[in-house]
Amino acid sequence: MTTTLLDDPGVDDLDHAGHRGRTRWWIGGLTAALGLAVVLAAGLGPVTVPPMTVLRIIGGHTVGLPDTADWSTAQDSIVWLVRVPRVLLGALVGAALAVSGAVLQTVVRNVLADPHILGVTSGASTGAAVYLLFGVTAATTTAALAASAFAGALAATVLLFVIARMNGQLTSLRLLLAGVTIGYIFAAATSFLVFASDRPEAARTVLFWLLGSLASAGWASVATTAAVVAAACLAVLLMAPRLDALAAGEDTARTLGVAPQRVRLWALLIVALAVGSVVAVAGAIGFVGLIVPHVARLCVGGTHRQLLVVSALLGALFLVIADVAARTVFAPRELPLGIVTAAVGAPLLLVLIRRLRAS
Repeated sequence: MTTTLLDDPGVDDLDHAGHRGRTRWWIGGLTAALGLAVVLAAGLGPVTVPPMTVLRIIGGHTVGLPDTADWSTAQDSIVWLVRVPRVLLGALVGAALAVSGAVLQTVVRNVLADPHILGVTSGASTGAAVYLLFGVTAATTTAALAASAFAGALAATVLLFVIARMNGQLTSLRLLLAGVTIGYIFAAATSFLVFASDRPEAARTVLFWLLGSLASAGWASVATTAAVVAAACLAVLLMAPRLDALAAGEDTARTLGVAPQRVRLWALLIVALAVGSVVAVAGAIGFVGLIVPHVARLCVGGTHRQLLVVSALLGALFLVIADVAARTVFAPRELPLGIVTAAVGAPLLLVLIRRLRAS
């Protein structure tokens, strides 16, 4: 007698076990790749440091080993004080932008949604530009810049809700249209601030910063950003089941006891917090929040608990590699990070468009 799949109770028709195994493989592989990328990136630059030396330097500062160092003081300072903070900050920024993009694409139910399109990045950029151009002190402090950028992101988020809820409920289409409008408003405001400033050097700093850079990375900015990004990622992971329900449609979400407007409210506030913190330390970096979630969906599907973790790892890996390219391709000059991400992201977006049209 022939046994079919339907006759065999041991067969999982939906292949949940296979999907879980594939997800674990992706998470494990990306974690290992990210760790390797961090070590290699910390050793690359005008002064090349071998990977094993990088590992020993990191180990010497974290666990106190070994007792005798076989590397120079210059290598120690370059790796531990300059490159490791920069690489870790790049990983945090990439993870935050990718997770924010994945959340926004679900909240707005539009594959083109990302922090740029909804105006959150533009608001954070305007807030940071106000501080850089018209700050009361000449010195730039990470805390003050972060607070200014977050205030701009929060203002953009509040304005987004006000416009989207005019004469109606908070729907995906209203959010998208309001976000595009707000993005243009804040972009124009930033351009006007640069034009109106009587400090040419500060204006050049703003223009370079708006294209994205990790050059100002330090351990203080890494610690602050890590705390904010970790809290934001944990919050959206706890929201994963509700985001799954929202992705299935508003009617389905209500049937499952999920309030769509409340989910959108909390999701956008979390995104504003994450984006404001990373824009403050790295500038406005595009394409990460748009492209990476689509790649993550191709890897593990659309279930948010897996999607958000893989998006974070992919975003971190992508930005670490992009930053290495930004500071080495035209060394000793440094490319703005946004140029590198756009150069890689635009072709990837075209490939994804072709794939969507073919499916």
